Amino acid sequence: MKNIFLISAVIIILLLFVYLFKPYNSYSSYSYSEQNSDSININDLKVLTIDGTEKSLSDYNGKVLLIVNVASKCGYTPQYEGMQRLYDRFNSQGFEILAFPCNDFKNQEPGTNEEIAEFCRTNYNITFQLFDKIKVLGEDRSPLYERLIQFEPAGDISWNFEKFIVDKNGNVVVRFKSNVKPESEEIISIIEGLLIQ
Repeated sequence: MKNIFLISAVIIILLLFVYLFKPYNSYSSYSYSEQNSDSININDLKVLTIDGTEKSLSDYNGKVLLIVNVASKCGYTPQYEGMQRLYDRFNSQGFEILAFPCNDFKNQEPGTNEEIAEFCRTNYNITFQLFDKIKVLGEDRSPLYERLIQFEPAGDISWNFEKFIVDKNGNVVVRFKSNVKPESEEIISIIEGLLIQ
């Protein structure tokens, strides 16, 4: 009887661990050859760069994208380093990072666009595109994030540095929680797979 209880407890703990430390949408369940008719596409949206220039997301057609909501005063802020290394590794192959500062979580991005840009250049030598500070929560959330959070499993952004990968056609293919590092095996394998499509 004790053995059954012990085995059951171990199984429950393992299942809980797997649930808590996996991406929102398991990569293994996504097939590049299948085109989901309910896919979330972002190509029709426009955003502002950090210097206020309007940018159509359709300009990124043919590129694989990593979209991240970022903040300068977050425990995950050092992920900027991994994001820059990822950008350096794959940019010449058709990969872009779109970083959207937001101040929705405990006032961790209080600065102006100019201050945010300076922080990123000075501390992390960021060369990928930073965008206008936006809202990712609430009724006034940006249209981009209104679209992104519909990706299954749908739901609000839970913290800074959540990640979405978008294919060359503008379709969202996977969503990762903040604790998944930019240079994780899961993220790199998905980017590599999408780049050869």
